[in-house]
Amino acid sequence: MSNKPREAALKGLGRRDFMKVALGAGMSLASAQLLWSRRAKAEPKKGGRLRAGLAHGSTTDILDPATYENGFTQAVGNSAYNRLTEVGPKGDLVGELAESWEPSADAKTWRFKLRSGVQFHNGKSFSSDDVVASINHHRGEGSTSGAKGIVGEIAELTADGPNAVTFTLKGGNADFPFILSDFHLGICPATAEGKMDWASGVGTGAYTIARFEPGQRAALKRNANYWKEGHGHFDEVELLSIVDVNARTNALVAGDIDVMDRCDLKTVGLLKRNPAIRIEQASGTQHYTFAMQTDVAPFDNRDVRLALKLAIDRQELVDKILMGYGYLGNDHPIGKFNRYFASDLEQRQYDPDQARSLLKKAGHENLKVSLSVADAAFAGAVDAGTLFADKAAKAGITLDIVREPDDGYWTNVWLKKSFAAVYWGGRPTEDWMFSTAYAAGVPWNDTHWSNERFNTLLQQARIELDDAKRRSMYGEMQRLVRDDGGAVIPMFANFVFAMSDKVAHAPEISAEWDLDGLKFAERWWFQ
Repeated sequence: MSNKPREAALKGLGRRDFMKVALGAGMSLASAQLLWSRRAKAEPKKGGRLRAGLAHGSTTDILDPATYENGFTQAVGNSAYNRLTEVGPKGDLVGELAESWEPSADAKTWRFKLRSGVQFHNGKSFSSDDVVASINHHRGEGSTSGAKGIVGEIAELTADGPNAVTFTLKGGNADFPFILSDFHLGICPATAEGKMDWASGVGTGAYTIARFEPGQRAALKRNANYWKEGHGHFDEVELLSIVDVNARTNALVAGDIDVMDRCDLKTVGLLKRNPAIRIEQASGTQHYTFAMQTDVAPFDNRDVRLALKLAIDRQELVDKILMGYGYLGNDHPIGKFNRYFASDLEQRQYDPDQARSLLKKAGHENLKVSLSVADAAFAGAVDAGTLFADKAAKAGITLDIVREPDDGYWTNVWLKKSFAAVYWGGRPTEDWMFSTAYAAGVPWNDTHWSNERFNTLLQQARIELDDAKRRSMYGEMQRLVRDDGGAVIPMFANFVFAMSDKVAHAPEISAEWDLDGLKFAERWWFQ
């Protein structure tokens, strides 16, 4: 009789119990691990209630996708709504509500063919009118949408029958289909007046919104008629805003949640010892910054900005804050996984003597400024601010570290305080990242930076079809942000998250955002 454990004995077991039974039946450790790995990749199963503890959330959150500014609302939106396109786990662009797209020769006009047979949660059939209303919601002079900077290039949007839309841009953009995957651009039903109906929470996504409590929780139920095959497996999903990392960790250990994002990297080693918990990571374009508003003194002085960039020890932050789960930043937002990353750009180093010299030149010797921080900005932001202050002191800089409340940080501090800790998930393309946060006048330009040469290059690179010329332009733009911009960008952080060993997912996980591009509710399942 074979000493291999029977499938019936292994069915439904978590990893810990699975390994116990397999080893007890005489299998080698290597064979048991291989069998577990194969089983974990099995076909997804329906059912269960997933509880996720997320590091974000604010009592001012609303369902309007234009206002999404944190992982809690983004996770809600990713569960309830679809966009025209999405970035897949491999970083490739795939169609979502758009079945296909075709550009004009100059990439200035784009026609998108829409999927037919898709229904909203309320039974309304999805059509081109819904796309026009939803995208236009983010356009116009009165818009304060986080996507305004990237949809501003749209000159005209028209319905081309019920199953197609045509975008006419102000100038060509070879990356335009990527733009339409932005998490703000979820498609909601159009009202009779042609406006976007976001207030109802109705979308075409894998889950319906049963309950939404701003800054606390969202209760979701599986959309039984979801059009996307092989997605949306849980019967219910509960998204919990648990900003405090210790509270999130304790909830996972106690079994009160099944998934948590943004692990405390200082204690993640202890979690690894728990056989019922699995730690995973994904490396991409997420980066942590200290944003200076360049139109506010003393940050309106370029030499002061450079001095602060030279007064931070990047390697120390990667070692002590990221615990090695990341890589050095160079004061620009383009990561080494981006297509046009400027690998030849000299890495900025900690140099307190040069920082002191620049401050003397600027007439700001013995500089004293306040830096607002909270761990809601990024895990370890408070400690990072303390380390920054310690190193800056050697350059004659006094950093007054102001610890802000976690709750409401993104409403009351970000974009409000002149020097503050910030995290960015990054973007798949250079144009997208620059257009969102560095183009002059866009709502999320948290440094208020405006550089004429940069903005000219931004327009030129967008329509340039010669790859070598485009690479050169984006290289120069990275240098401009590094040397003139208002963001201190010391590190790019891997996404590190934890889950119960009962949670399963496909072998490849998106690094576009945390937790599989924050599409875990749609993509994951219980084994």
